[in-house]
Amino acid sequence: MQQTSKISVIVTTYNRPDALAAVLEACFAQDDQHFEIIIADDGSTNNTADCVAALKARSPVPLCHVWQPDDGFRAARVRNLGTLAASGEYIVFLDGDCIPERNFISQHRKLAKRGFLVSGSRVLLSESFTRTLLDRHINLHRIGFLKRLQLRLGGHFNKFLQTVVCLPDAGRERRKFSWRRIKSCNLAVWRSDLDLVNGFDESFTGWGHEDSDLVVRLYNAGVMRKDGAFATEVYHLWHRENKRDHASSNRKTVLKRAADGTTRAVAGLRELAAAA
Repeated sequence: MQQTSKISVIVTTYNRPDALAAVLEACFAQDDQHFEIIIADDGSTNNTADCVAALKARSPVPLCHVWQPDDGFRAARVRNLGTLAASGEYIVFLDGDCIPERNFISQHRKLAKRGFLVSGSRVLLSESFTRTLLDRHINLHRIGFLKRLQLRLGGHFNKFLQTVVCLPDAGRERRKFSWRRIKSCNLAVWRSDLDLVNGFDESFTGWGHEDSDLVVRLYNAGVMRKDGAFATEVYHLWHRENKRDHASSNRKTVLKRAADGTTRAVAGLRELAAAA
């Protein structure tokens, strides 16, 4: 992708302003500043709005905040809401509890290729280190090799090599497709491809597999996958697992769509735009 092309980073959040602030601070420190940030807020209270307003006042890049009422877990809808507010031709989805490395944007720009999505990877942080990082406002960008190794050996990182090694682009294209292990907490997609499949499907209810569904439909539409591991790492702050009441039924829908070749979301970008 050309350096002058704008990237839109859509950051989803829900009632966790301390984590969101850490993520945005890392976004502000990116070595590539030609991007915008869309906060896609799934019904947070005013604490998050106040946090975003304070950070927006000193953001080095364009930043806007879109919000929807709290009506349960509606990640698919709020990501579509963020997409409609975005002006970039390339969309990077990032969760509001995933702190990106300083070269996150530049690496995603380097990996961007027409006809492909890029599935990034994450480093899971322990509960205790997450608390320490947020309480002390630790800058992960400044943590050196030895400290990262200590954190891995101490069980505070679940990976080490991915935090210190950046591999080249060669060999990242996956011709044999799999929708597993692809998370929308770190996922890059061309806006034109999102429009092609009508974005995320808001008919998915409850937690689980709305991201897998998007990737399956993109694949059915001819979009392949590039692996962003060892290039686009994010640090996933610890949190309690969400309830997975609908995960099984959602997974069945994904498997059915993988088999029958579905490409278009039942309720997606077009329907949301029409209702606005």
